[in-house]
Amino acid sequence: MLPSFTIETQSITLVVMTASHLELSNVSIPEAVQLFLDYIGTQRGFSPHTSRAYQIDLGDWNQHLTRHGILQVKDLNEKLKANLIRNYLSGLYETHERSSLCRRLAAIRSFLRFLRLRNAVDRDVGLLVPSPKPEKKLPYFLKVNEVSELLEAPDTTTYLGKRDRALLELIYSCGVRVSEAVGLDDSRVNLAEGWVSVLGKGRKERQIPIGPPAMEALQVYLDERNRRIDSGKKSQPLFVNYLGGRLSTRSVARILAKQLIRIAATRSVSPHGLRHSFATHLLANGADLRTIQELLGHARLSTTQKYTHIDLGHLIKDYRSTHPLSKKGS
Repeated sequence: MLPSFTIETQSITLVVMTASHLELSNVSIPEAVQLFLDYIGTQRGFSPHTSRAYQIDLGDWNQHLTRHGILQVKDLNEKLKANLIRNYLSGLYETHERSSLCRRLAAIRSFLRFLRLRNAVDRDVGLLVPSPKPEKKLPYFLKVNEVSELLEAPDTTTYLGKRDRALLELIYSCGVRVSEAVGLDDSRVNLAEGWVSVLGKGRKERQIPIGPPAMEALQVYLDERNRRIDSGKKSQPLFVNYLGGRLSTRSVARILAKQLIRIAATRSVSPHGLRHSFATHLLANGADLRTIQELLGHARLSTTQKYTHIDLGHLIKDYRSTHPLSKKGS
């Protein structure tokens, strides 16, 4: 007899066989969703942000299934048809962006694939539903002179100003996601050799070079931080709040908004806009698209290709006339 282990839920203990598939037929949809979320979080290495998004998406879809009498996994085989998924998505068309609908369908497909691979359902009905055609939105970015103003905005006579300067410099210099930046520990930054090791989506690691201005800003910040916080640990969060805890992604958004106000910016930009600016400026200055893909950590080149739709001629002229390192003899 195969060994078993138990998974505690809110109201019931599920006994799950540790065989090549799970016995899920009589499990309720919410319980199966929780098993799926545990799987993508622990075994597939999905980020907490993606797991939360899938939890919300599948929770909403479960309400739709409940209204159609689909309460357990076994009901999916008997009652779930492709048009039920299409009708669900069409009901969200007026209130949700196309990208949200694509993500919701991706969550449903992944969940159904999870069940099929465990012989809980017979087929991937989600594959019969075409993905909504995404809207073609150009990535929002700052011009080179706007980035320069932003990076100079923090008051570096203060400790938090030094931190903010180092944070913004790193995001723009390396093109990292905000979640990647706040997730960094000291041990992943090598200022002596000028690179940072980032743990991206799917726990994929990539090494990115750090530009001299960012290295200088980081060193100034770390010297000040280490004088204030002596934890005795070999490694600790790179960016910390005023209490010494790890900086959050929400805090980064507040920091950026504060610095944009300081320079009286005429338009707002999200923290992700600095990542877009990084990629756009590299492409405008002649960087290879494959190189940008590697630096950004994109799994598919098509994700990176969106930057080629920008008016590069205007951008190159702007870059060469404003960036201090773009002139001959600099």
